[in-house]
Amino acid sequence: MKFGKGPAVGPTGINIKDVVDEINEKTMVFKGLTVPVRIECDPETKQFEIYIETPSTASLLLKEVGAEKGSSASSEKIIGDLSLDQIVTVVQAKKDKFLEKNLKLAVKSVLGTALSIGITVEGEDPREIQKRVESGEFDDKVRGEL
Repeated sequence: MKFGKGPAVGPTGINIKDVVDEINEKTMVFKGLTVPVRIECDPETKQFEIYIETPSTASLLLKEVGAEKGSSASSEKIIGDLSLDQIVTVVQAKKDKFLEKNLKLAVKSVLGTALSIGITVEGEDPREIQKRVESGEFDDKVRGEL
């Protein structure tokens, strides 16, 4: 049995405190972020499985830059600056979710998200960093497969 919302667990007779405790333990590394969680349970045996999904790319970038929310006018108001290494860290955290399995392509995708929420990278517009990544300038950092 699968549930999309926590309140649906109650009628199964499964101990909600046990479910919450396990969710809290498994999401500790994402403290401060909204993390999608899926619960699968069997009301007959009272067994359950918790599946933790990766937070959104934007959420991971906001955590890296130390901001609560993105810029509402990203082309005019910059909320922070990240290093290319921090962008690679976000890519690594989401590596199982990328359709592209090439690190360079994934980095370019995350740079696009950084642009959309008002984050610069290495002090520059993320579009400029995308061009430099594409030209091979950062191949020492972004070469390989995910």
